[in-house]
Amino acid sequence: MKTKFLALAMSLGLFITSCSSNDENPITVAPLTGTESIVVGTTTTFSSTTTGGTFTSATPAVATVEAKTGVITAVSVGTSLITYTVSGAAASVTKTVTVTAVPAATGEITGTFSADKTYAYGNYTLKGIVKVASGVTVTFEAGSTITCNKTTGDNALVVLNGGKLIIKGTADKPVVFTEASKTPGSWGGIIIYGDAPIKAVGGVTTSTSEDGNSLPYGGTNATHNGGSLVYARVEYAGAKLADGTKENNGFTFYSVGSGTTLDHLVSYKGADDGYEFFGGTVSMTNAISYGNYDDAFDWQDGWQGQNNSNWYAYQTAKGNYGMEIECSANNNAFWPKVTNITLKRAAGTTPEVAGDVQVDAFQFKKEGNGDYSNIIIDGYGNYTEGSVTYTGAACKIQDASTNTNQVNGSRIKMTNVTITNTSVNILGATVSGTPLAVNFPAGQFVTSTNATGASLTNGAWSTVDGNTLIK
Repeated sequence: MKTKFLALAMSLGLFITSCSSNDENPITVAPLTGTESIVVGTTTTFSSTTTGGTFTSATPAVATVEAKTGVITAVSVGTSLITYTVSGAAASVTKTVTVTAVPAATGEITGTFSADKTYAYGNYTLKGIVKVASGVTVTFEAGSTITCNKTTGDNALVVLNGGKLIIKGTADKPVVFTEASKTPGSWGGIIIYGDAPIKAVGGVTTSTSEDGNSLPYGGTNATHNGGSLVYARVEYAGAKLADGTKENNGFTFYSVGSGTTLDHLVSYKGADDGYEFFGGTVSMTNAISYGNYDDAFDWQDGWQGQNNSNWYAYQTAKGNYGMEIECSANNNAFWPKVTNITLKRAAGTTPEVAGDVQVDAFQFKKEGNGDYSNIIIDGYGNYTEGSVTYTGAACKIQDASTNTNQVNGSRIKMTNVTITNTSVNILGATVSGTPLAVNFPAGQFVTSTNATGASLTNGAWSTVDGNTLIK
């Protein structure tokens, strides 16, 4: 029995001695190794010759790390401290990973695209009348800037019928098309052709473009798809191309169909309209027209987009109508629909051309019609030129046929309209020396004090040279 007790005592002694030895000589974790600087979207691996530990990242928003493997994924620009911990070790070891931005690509964009092309994030130069051919898709990744220079001649980006333009901008990384001199009217902007229905002058279903390209447009393909333009900004467009008389806009849509996506677009300081639709069925959401010399929004040829919302215009320095609405003198039984509209005209804004005074918020002519709701109109007051004072109106009807067929025929509807700093609500133009008597049927023109207008959030997409566009 004594022998057994002696053996047990010796075993306990050895165990205690062993534990004491481990406490006095803890594990020392070997340093971390691995590439310390990586680019957003790439990976690296940190490792230690001491195995069995766990990795953690102090700032996962910058870089994440797999707990067991040490594989680090770069998420955003910045630094993060990576810690490696081994159970029983005296201390953890650390190493900082630095994440840098993806370097911008560069290159020249010219000629006609005959094959699909994707432009990674970068700074590119557009030179000449660049065309996207039928069957071809051209894509621009978020954050890219495409710059042209008017000194090299006419410049524009033209998507031919059957071609597609894909712009993958984001709120904080829009795709920007601009011009080097930052002068309004310096290039032709973005022009898209389709084969959706139109109804041009005389009721014809095809016509020829007025952009200097002299291309046919119109057709029967209501769902035509010309691509997807999301968070795209066009600056300083509106050039007169070709013979010097063919005006262009920030964005021009020739018979573009409803399969096309137009969302979060900005047309900034162009010398013509911000946006113009020549027939078609496409709709546009979340659009800003800022400082364009002619009309903020314009259309003709029987445009009939049905799902338009959040249109914002700020007219400053020069500007004509907030919205110029016409149907090419066709008494159509269809019309577009737009909801959530804000039209603002800054104090001191003058018409584009002296002697041609156009200072109204909504202008309907040549059988223009439509359904418009939740509208804010501000700043369309009287304008004096020389000895003549012109009356600014929230809604102006320009001709007798529009008054008879569209107003009296209940094909113009404006509801929940809040009007401030504007001379009159409704104005009839003077025709043959006599002002038109405009009387909307009940429920077709309804004012209120609580319209909210366009609902948009400022961000990088709506900021130019530090100027936030939504006022």
